[in-house]
Amino acid sequence: MTCCETSKEKRDGLLFLDTAKLSEIEKYLKLGLLDGVTTNPTIMKKDGVVGGFSAIRGRTIEIAKMIYPRPLSVETASPEGNKEELLDQAREFSSWGTNINVKVTFTTQKGEPNTDVIAQLTKEKISVNATAMMSISQCFLAAKTGAEYVSIFLGRVANMGYDPSEETRKLRKLLDRTGLPAKIIAASSREAFNVIEWFMAGAHIVTVTPDLLKPCIDHPYTRETVAMFDGDAANWLQEWRDSVI
Repeated sequence: MTCCETSKEKRDGLLFLDTAKLSEIEKYLKLGLLDGVTTNPTIMKKDGVVGGFSAIRGRTIEIAKMIYPRPLSVETASPEGNKEELLDQAREFSSWGTNINVKVTFTTQKGEPNTDVIAQLTKEKISVNATAMMSISQCFLAAKTGAEYVSIFLGRVANMGYDPSEETRKLRKLLDRTGLPAKIIAASSREAFNVIEWFMAGAHIVTVTPDLLKPCIDHPYTRETVAMFDGDAANWLQEWRDSVI
């Protein structure tokens, strides 16, 4: 099964983990909560992946194997906005695993569009996650040029004074209306409630850090209720344990 076959399933409610830590990936994989992993140079650096390009390559391959066939996003980089450099990186990164998709920023640092890079990689059947987008128009144009995923940084959208949920609803409506198959990745979550909020608004996928996923799981009243159930089970639990020894 290829990355494209996996990621184009008609499913919503997918959770991608923003991390390069193997222990966190393994934990949420075992819990059955992980549908994919996203990385970028900042995440790699923060999570201690040091040692240059060889270290990035080794960690990427390790993660891709660990989560297969779930998708893994790996980001290209070219401070000068060199299109050929981005294309060459993307080709190499995608060769490291069939479940790897390549992140390409929608524009360069100078604001020049990378839509030609996205279009060329799509033509070569390399799955693209168009990233670092802050507006519906950017996401629409990335989807139009063939991006499989469109990552809109909703936490930053909120910082700019816009309603991230409303922007997501508009984007989902636009993609559905135009028939473009790109999946919306709601990225840059800042609060635990963003996960449900952005799914309800129409995001196909929400990326979340391990720290923000934890409060989605744990709740003090759930702990209190479980303690009550376990206490009331005391009159039969030990008898059951003895019977299975």
